Amino acid sequence: MRPEYGHVYVADLNPRFGTEPGKIRPVVVVQTDALNRVHPSAIICPLTTKVAGFENLLRVALPKGVSGLNRPSDILVDQIKAIDNRRLRRKLGALPDPYLGELRHKILLILDFVEESHSLLGE
Repeated sequence: MRPEYGHVYVADLNPRFGTEPGKIRPVVVVQTDALNRVHPSAIICPLTTKVAGFENLLRVALPKGVSGLNRPSDILVDQIKAIDNRRLRRKLGALPDPYLGELRHKILLILDFVEESHSLLGE
């Protein structure tokens, strides 16, 4: 399956290690389509249904129904990782703005590509 940027898929993240999310779960592809067309792996952020319930620098809250999700979920921005494309099982749907924009911004913050990241992290 060829992944698409900004789309949510069901992926098999087993086996898990340490604090990594495992199981079969939704993920959102954050890798550019320029690579997705030719590369055998994709950079993703996994989702969880254990929602934080409050504004969180490391999560993006998604309500039920967005991108084909059947439960409210949080995107785990701090768990960004590369997976083999064969881990992707099926496409659920595109992640719409403003959620995709918020995800992009938070990724830039945690990777220290935005000046405000130091003040948000208490430095």
